[in-house]
Amino acid sequence: MPQSPAPDAAADTTSSRTTLPDIARRGFILVLSSPSGAGKTTLTRMLRESDPSLAVSVSVTTRPQRPNEIEGVHYYFIDQPTFDRMATEGALLEHATVFGNSYGTPRAKVEDVLAQGRDIISDLDWQGTQQLAQTIERDLVTVFILPPTVEELERRLTARNQDHPDVVRYRMERALDEMSHWPEYDYVLVNRDVNESLAQLKAIVQAERSKRKRQIGLVEFVRRISGR
Repeated sequence: MPQSPAPDAAADTTSSRTTLPDIARRGFILVLSSPSGAGKTTLTRMLRESDPSLAVSVSVTTRPQRPNEIEGVHYYFIDQPTFDRMATEGALLEHATVFGNSYGTPRAKVEDVLAQGRDIISDLDWQGTQQLAQTIERDLVTVFILPPTVEELERRLTARNQDHPDVVRYRMERALDEMSHWPEYDYVLVNRDVNESLAQLKAIVQAERSKRKRQIGLVEFVRRISGR
């Protein structure tokens, strides 16, 4: 009498592998910097819309809350003594004073999000990025966005129709200084076309998510599938 075929060992192994949990991963903070008018705000918004899993870094500030602003969404509003204490105690990853108001990135909230395996997107100037490089370098990914030409940058600033010509000239002077810091960044994009730049940013995010150092559960995963 013919015997039933033995179970397919390879099939059993494949079946068991499909039940393995996802590989645990630590998140990273993606910082976009650029001179005013080069497109970092637009690209930050577009990347967030295309990938809702990206969290947004919410800063603390001593600036008065405006009527349309929501606590914990736009900023965390605190007083100056609280801000100064946070800065002294190292509770801020970076901080700066702009037009008499203080701004900073709270360490604890960022650490909580990264520990959950989520990634954060933030737009900062080169000074804030330098501070982050000193406080959270291992979790930091930086991208500098350049305009295709200085003339195009000036055209974009002028086309806004929001600023006096003297203000545009001041912004252009600042832009040249800001652009000198591009060698400090991990990636540099020339924003000739916003959709092309968005595609490049998406590729950067995917590559960074696959980096071995971020996949903190990789050792356990390999041990399970190899049996060693």
